[in-house]
Amino acid sequence: MPTLKLIDFSGNAAGDRALSDAVFAIEPNTHVMHLHLVRQMANWRAGTHSTLTRSEVSGGGKKPWKQKGTGRARAGSSRSPLWRHGGVVFGPKPFNNYTKAMPRKMRRLALRSALSAKVNDLIGLTEWKLEAPSTKTVASFLTKIGATGKVLIILDAVNEVVTKSARNIAGVTVILAQNLNVKDLLNHDKIVVTPAALQRIEEVFA
Repeated sequence: MPTLKLIDFSGNAAGDRALSDAVFAIEPNTHVMHLHLVRQMANWRAGTHSTLTRSEVSGGGKKPWKQKGTGRARAGSSRSPLWRHGGVVFGPKPFNNYTKAMPRKMRRLALRSALSAKVNDLIGLTEWKLEAPSTKTVASFLTKIGATGKVLIILDAVNEVVTKSARNIAGVTVILAQNLNVKDLLNHDKIVVTPAALQRIEEVFA
């Protein structure tokens, strides 16, 4: 059973916390993680992309010049796809069905795989001791504990003080345990988590 060393908000050692084998000690399934990530990115797509065809571009109702005698190539409309500012041939149109389905067991396996793959990047914090929002305090704390680069902070419940303190720090993301996803886990170098958040994660994904 893996264990996580805990520290307090001052950066001092504060004991260990055992981690669930079912969540943090499985063999990561990279294929399922990939499928989950592709699904997640696809489901984020808005599908609002759109281009104008030659029938939708404004202007171009008049023949630019006569058919013969000018020495120029014949043209019937300035809306032609051959022309600058003309219509687009086979361009993207609004499409709102990019969503991909994935069985619940596979989704949970992907998240457990990601958590197991990142177990060595976890930093256990006993609790966030902040009376009021303070970006400087959180930034100095993260630097002190060696949480550099991209940092993911996982909370067990909404905490406006922590969220407001961390939202203006470059590379730091705050997320709730129940909203955990493969992209955020794999895209961050360090993960700061409290015992309460760990318990929530194990309850949901074990």
